[in-house]
Amino acid sequence: MILILKEDIISEFEGTVIDIETIGEFDERFRYTNDSREYQYMQQVIFGFINKHSLNILCAKGMEAISDLKAETQKLIDSLERPFYAFQSAFERGLFFHQLNKRIDFDGELQRYRGESKGNARTELDIPNYGDPFNDVGKLCMTAWENGQFDSAMTHNRACLLKERDILIKRGFREPDELKFMKQK
Repeated sequence: MILILKEDIISEFEGTVIDIETIGEFDERFRYTNDSREYQYMQQVIFGFINKHSLNILCAKGMEAISDLKAETQKLIDSLERPFYAFQSAFERGLFFHQLNKRIDFDGELQRYRGESKGNARTELDIPNYGDPFNDVGKLCMTAWENGQFDSAMTHNRACLLKERDILIKRGFREPDELKFMKQK
């Protein structure tokens, strides 16, 4: 089963901001190397996106629903309005490459520099927390999802999407960092 949240929203930007939540671990052999294999052991559990008309979140309700979420993401991704933005697009690009077997390019990176935290960007730009139960700590979202706290995980993703939209509007974006799309041999 997939839980769905859709809100009508009016935002002043073109394109789509995408934010996903995952479970699993980074492959430390490729950590900070710009190699997509860093994300090969992770699984998407939430697919969120916001555009100028709406905010949408799809959440797998348990492990058995991850394949359904993957199929829905596969169907939706090509229909979303470009350009695509993400706070740290290597994460989304790498995960989509390994989970969907699809290379999806992003047009804008919302992190000012590699390693910038969303919390620091939010503070610097005076962006509200939007009720984020985990205060910009994505690992807590992973734990909540694994413990069946799907509402909290979705609330976090909603907050992330709103924060990232505000970062885009207030500060703009930069070119995404290079990512080498590599499969494990």
